[in-house]
Amino acid sequence: MGTSFTRRGEFWSGVKDTLPMIVGGIPFGIIFGAVAVTSGLSPAATLGMSLLVFAGSAQFIGAGLFAQGVGTAVIVLTTFVVNLRHALYGASLAPYVRRLSHRWLLPLGFWLTDETYAIVIRRYQQPDESPYKHWYHLGSSVAMYSDWQLSTLVGVVAGQQFKGLADLGLDFAMVVTFIGIVVPLVVTRPMLVCAITAGGVAALANDLPHKLGLMAAALAGIAAGLAAERLAGRREPAQETQAAVEVKGA
Repeated sequence: MGTSFTRRGEFWSGVKDTLPMIVGGIPFGIIFGAVAVTSGLSPAATLGMSLLVFAGSAQFIGAGLFAQGVGTAVIVLTTFVVNLRHALYGASLAPYVRRLSHRWLLPLGFWLTDETYAIVIRRYQQPDESPYKHWYHLGSSVAMYSDWQLSTLVGVVAGQQFKGLADLGLDFAMVVTFIGIVVPLVVTRPMLVCAITAGGVAALANDLPHKLGLMAAALAGIAAGLAAERLAGRREPAQETQAAVEVKGA
């Protein structure tokens, strides 16, 4: 990557490495802006959601449920469950950011997205001794946040002018981006179990009302991944014990 170990060098490297994710995010943000205003949300509410929520999938779900006339409690609960994965992201990043002050942790936590996590976890895991990796994290976060706001604004304007914009299928770009995010991160058996389970449940439960299929998929994936991880943890000590017995017997 050729990152210079300076604040500015790390920041701009984070921006640069996030650009491929931004390319996939632009159509997604535009579609959200268009879908939200055509679902009955005001332009101000749509822009406010992107500014204050900043969670693409949760925003889509929230806008869709709002259009169906679903109550606030159901919308909040649904988006909360869908975003539970961010707790896992935070736990994964904790060893690398635990020494940062709250002045850093609060904005980095708010700006954490799937795309930024996929980018920055690789940087944190690199073995070099750079003391400014959190600046790389900041660069990726600011790039994604800025892109999302501009894309939403374009979508709001376009959605008011072109009523059929949301039906063009531009959101396929984000599907491809998410595949690109997930596949390189599936490096262990529990991760694979989690991904397969969540995908299968999402497909089977796709017709459930109020996006409940996504909630079921998220919960099932997390449960399956944790179960697989615990099972793997039990097997390792047993294998070590068996190996020790064999060595002693030899």
